[in-house]
Amino acid sequence: MVDGFRARYGDLLYGSYDCVDRIVLNAYHTLCYQPGGFRTWWRRLHGDDEQLDNAHLIRMAGRFARRVRASAAAHGIPVIDCKRGERKHQIAEEYLATHEVDRGVFLILVARAIAPVWEVTRSRRGVLCNLAKKRAFVNHYSFHILDPEWGHMTIKMSGHPPFGAQVILNGHEYVAAAARATGVRFVKEGNCFTRLADPAALAQLADTLSQPATIGRLTQVCDRWIYTACLCFGLDLAEQARSGFTYGYSVYQAEYSRNLLFTIGAQMDKVFDRVVDRTRSRLDVPILRTLFGAKQRPGRNGTPDLSLKLAAVIETPRYDLTLFKLHFGNLTLKAYTKGEHALRFEAVVHNTRALRCGRVLDTSRPSSASSPAWSTGSPPPWTASITRSSPTISSTGSPRPPRSGPPESAGST
Repeated sequence: MVDGFRARYGDLLYGSYDCVDRIVLNAYHTLCYQPGGFRTWWRRLHGDDEQLDNAHLIRMAGRFARRVRASAAAHGIPVIDCKRGERKHQIAEEYLATHEVDRGVFLILVARAIAPVWEVTRSRRGVLCNLAKKRAFVNHYSFHILDPEWGHMTIKMSGHPPFGAQVILNGHEYVAAAARATGVRFVKEGNCFTRLADPAALAQLADTLSQPATIGRLTQVCDRWIYTACLCFGLDLAEQARSGFTYGYSVYQAEYSRNLLFTIGAQMDKVFDRVVDRTRSRLDVPILRTLFGAKQRPGRNGTPDLSLKLAAVIETPRYDLTLFKLHFGNLTLKAYTKGEHALRFEAVVHNTRALRCGRVLDTSRPSSASSPAWSTGSPPPWTASITRSSPTISSTGSPRPPRSGPPESAGST
């Protein structure tokens, strides 16, 4: 389906494609996020809850850290402790540019972040009185992985029970790997294809990420690595099977872009400058509500108070780059040029809670009514709603361990 913009400037284009960009999935074991459920899981793991106290929980976190560093040293994988404000993904990209990586975990970055942890209160006689969940700054381990289908992906996991994690993927990496496999030649600049030998063929590959089958692909790539390359440092495969620890996934963040490829770069710059000049002066709150398909302004942190994140902004981070942004709470629209011939329009959902639809990866089926007005194509349905005795870093990945007992009910975080 051709939108009005492409229809108007179609004679200046030699191709276009729509593609999913950044995807962030929350990974969680639902049972462990309620006091009774966590106590039940602990009993499955240890047989009883006599050792359920703060000391043993801290020991599990310490064991996770020691195993990560020991296994990384044995396999020659660097472990870097990051400071606050460092761009971890940029560190990984620089490492990839200077090192030969085949497959598997190639870098581990350690940094502190907020995560849910459990605090146990016992009486003087040792009776368990209370099990309280709190949020604290703890070490998180970002496992940077090179997957044969999805390229560079990251699994960021807390070292403390219940070992919550985030899986970060990129749709352009998936399309690039598929293009190499099918022989479609391209030039890629960062997170964008700037030159294409066969735009129609690449657009067809990118469209596969907008199909419901992508839900299965996302689940497969997560299960391929999260158990044998990450969780194994906190729970070995035997402990995972005995306690029935399996992850569920929900969509937390998503980005979707429409990329227009101009034949002549000077014409692209002229079109973009005119669009920005004519558009920014006409934008007000009612028009922004219409663009984002909302009846009212977004609330602040889920409250009725009006959010301050409502603006039309023009940024020039470099002399040759202009960013046109529309902020609407946890939703953002961007327009900017990439390279000499690519003009990109990008939609970002910073927290899928703002979409007010299902987020659990295997059940999210949004209706077209919940999609904002910027979408005139076919947005991905899932984005608007993803035994060894000693742990070692897996170089190949493997499926999840078998479940013991009935599966837990899915939930979103």
